[in-house]
Amino acid sequence: MNNALVSVENLTKHYRREGAFSGTELVRAVEDVSLEIQAGETLGLVGESGCGKSTLGRAILRLHEPTSGRITIDGVDVTALDARQLRAFRRRAQIVFQDPYASLNPRMTVGDAILEPLEIHQLHGDKAGRRARVNQLLERVGLRPDAASRYPHEFSGGQRQRIGIARALAVEPKFLVADEPISALDVSIQAQIVNLLVELQAEAKLTYLFVSHDLKIVRHVCDRVAVMYLGRIVEEAPVDALYAGALHPYTQALLSAVPIPDPERKSTRIVLTGDVPSPSAPPPGCAFHPRCPTYTVKGSPEVCRTQRPSLTDAPHRVACHFADVLA
Repeated sequence: MNNALVSVENLTKHYRREGAFSGTELVRAVEDVSLEIQAGETLGLVGESGCGKSTLGRAILRLHEPTSGRITIDGVDVTALDARQLRAFRRRAQIVFQDPYASLNPRMTVGDAILEPLEIHQLHGDKAGRRARVNQLLERVGLRPDAASRYPHEFSGGQRQRIGIARALAVEPKFLVADEPISALDVSIQAQIVNLLVELQAEAKLTYLFVSHDLKIVRHVCDRVAVMYLGRIVEEAPVDALYAGALHPYTQALLSAVPIPDPERKSTRIVLTGDVPSPSAPPPGCAFHPRCPTYTVKGSPEVCRTQRPSLTDAPHRVACHFADVLA
């Protein structure tokens, strides 16, 4: 893929934490992830809570320092940048955080919060030019310019998320990580924020990594989808191909849980047994095999217990020993 704006190679992020009874534990939050995002497209990243989606998104931007691997964004090896270079690079890649209540400084006015990155990167001339840019950004995300003089607590959740989007766009980035940008909002507001992100992408020619657990929204906004389980990508495909013919049993189970707004159509719900294993003690072989319906039906094949499947094209990227049977 020669047009990739973002390239991630063998990215790994481990944490150390103190266990309640077992001393220090190594938490394998992201394990050997490789992916590419083409310029102008939206890659959806989905999976259950705790699978490593947000950690991956933040590690790509080096908000969390990767344990190993290589990240290239817009031709720049991000993993090789020192602190000064990384600060300058932040112009090219930004993030919209999940929680609009926690991502804004309560002691800063909205105008100052959006103005700050403009001043850091010395954009839009003098202070008057920057203030004019702040007002322009507020209007573009659907807020009045007089919002600049108010504080975050004076706004609703949806309005705060619009402010967060305006702040991220202030430096005119090329790549944006949207980290569950609507999960903390009322359902009535979610569609407005999603439509705003879609409009802004078309206008500014943005490239998105859209992190979400809402498969309905992902189908609406994304070009391709990557599915994570326990820190690894288990399936990746164009959005239509994935929804029409998911190959990995985990992806099939996720899609079976999506409500169908048609009483005449019937779907079979795939209920997974057991809990998601701990990322500090992942199962050997395929990490999904203790919960896998295919594994159970096939009589507990040894290959699932002992060998970790690699991502292969069959007909799209999938990590399953029986992908050819499921196709």
